[in-house]
Amino acid sequence: MDKLSALNMFVATAEHGSFSRAAEQLGKTPSALTKAVSHLEAELGARLFERSTRRTVLTEAGQLYLETARQVLQRLREVGEEIGQLQHGLQGSLRITAPLAFGRAFLDAVCADFLEQYPQIKLRIDLCDDFVDLVESGYDLALREGRSDLPGLIARVVGQNRIVLSASPAYLARQPLPLTPETIEQHDWLMYQHPALGRGIWWVERDGQRIGLAHPRLPRLESDNYDLLLASALAGRGVLHTPLWSVAPYLADGRLVPLMSDYQIDPDAFGSQILAVYPSHRRATGKVLAFIDFLEAYLGERGIA
Repeated sequence: MDKLSALNMFVATAEHGSFSRAAEQLGKTPSALTKAVSHLEAELGARLFERSTRRTVLTEAGQLYLETARQVLQRLREVGEEIGQLQHGLQGSLRITAPLAFGRAFLDAVCADFLEQYPQIKLRIDLCDDFVDLVESGYDLALREGRSDLPGLIARVVGQNRIVLSASPAYLARQPLPLTPETIEQHDWLMYQHPALGRGIWWVERDGQRIGLAHPRLPRLESDNYDLLLASALAGRGVLHTPLWSVAPYLADGRLVPLMSDYQIDPDAFGSQILAVYPSHRRATGKVLAFIDFLEAYLGERGIA
């Protein structure tokens, strides 16, 4: 029996927990899957499943074998794509996960330009603020802020997470008082809520002197939705404390104005970098590296890399 077909049927059975459901998904008969798994068990000299009339459960040996079988099948798919790319250029599908705020800030434009440059690549972009396990989820790439010291992952810095303060010309016309460490409480603030962000002191530095500033006690608007806060800042409702990458286009076209620009503001709890992260057990394919290079160049052109 074809070993690769047997591995594929074994993995499908393990993931569906049933020979019949896996057979339906693969378009084969349950007896074909049973025969394939039996061949693997005979070769290994160990049972891969405990079978009963009600369920099919992996044995300890089956759990160990499943991890390697998945990696073998994944690597063969990647090699097939790489060979195709050698002959026909970059092609195939690329699955990416990223924080929600990256979408509007730069990822929508990056994806549009990338697809235009690489017409044979298909993108699947999932925007989510929840932590995603790349090893288990099957994503090719994750974009993240801060650090990535988890085992089994490779992280490459593609941009900086510098913090800026900004407000719209309309707000500054209404509130002309200069923003300084001493006048913080006299301004209207738009504050992002997130479990990772503390509400104590944030630090700034000027001329080698570090100053700890207390967060505004009574912000004009608080929200866990960044897009809402950004829209409020653009509408002239107050001062936004935010990463540069999220407001760079609006600073460039004048819809927002930088404040306290003679101060260097410490990174927030998310860290100082934008990272492209991928599983170390999957060698970075040409399409993954192409997207990372494309993103880094895009951010660099806008002063964010």
